[in-house]
Amino acid sequence: MPKKQKFLLRAYIVFAAMFVVAPASNAMHIMEGYLPAGYCVAWGAVCLPFLAAGFFSLRSKIKENRRNLILIAMSGAFIFVISSLKIPSVTASCSHMTGTGLGAILFGPCSVSILGLLVLVFQAVLLAHGGLTTLGANTFSMAIAGPLVSFGIYRLCCRTKVNHRAGIFLAAFAGDLFTYCVTSVQLALAHPSEAGGVAASTVKFLGVFAPTQLPLAVIEGILTVVIVIGLETYAGPELRAIGFVDRRKEA
Repeated sequence: MPKKQKFLLRAYIVFAAMFVVAPASNAMHIMEGYLPAGYCVAWGAVCLPFLAAGFFSLRSKIKENRRNLILIAMSGAFIFVISSLKIPSVTASCSHMTGTGLGAILFGPCSVSILGLLVLVFQAVLLAHGGLTTLGANTFSMAIAGPLVSFGIYRLCCRTKVNHRAGIFLAAFAGDLFTYCVTSVQLALAHPSEAGGVAASTVKFLGVFAPTQLPLAVIEGILTVVIVIGLETYAGPELRAIGFVDRRKEA
């Protein structure tokens, strides 16, 4: 393995070792047993087409170049580490970043659906973060909806000649916030308010998430920019292999 790749891999391992251990708490993945069975099945069914597309997308990228596995693995590790950091909220809940914007920018939103699913399974089993019955709902919000927005924002910034790093920040920032907007709707659909129905319940859930999620979205945007700068410095050939440098030329 070239020296640059070894350095990048070691740095990422140190980063993961510092932050992956987190105390147990009720995090902002929808927890086990919180959704009725019908909703669990429905959200799982909605995810299936995206997961199928993600599987074929990842398989294609690996067949094109086996070295793409390095960036794919790092994108998955970034999602796992950053979404395992649970920050206490002033509203007595917890918030966390998602980390899916990086993978969406590098590989597209379909590929991230698989990475996000794997992360959510490990977190549910090993960290009691989220749940297996709510896996479909959590996958849709964090691994499908958020990455779609991140990718869309990034491509829009490329086409409108927005500064490259500003575009990365906006993509990660928007994807993080949209994840929790979708989560709020999911919770509201399952637990509508008696007074105002789904709309009122959605507003309440958004109000719970907003105080901590807004600053966390800013932090995630900054971290994503820093990671991309590191990749551009130490993994230039790998970025060119996946076409990331070519997409930059559009900006």
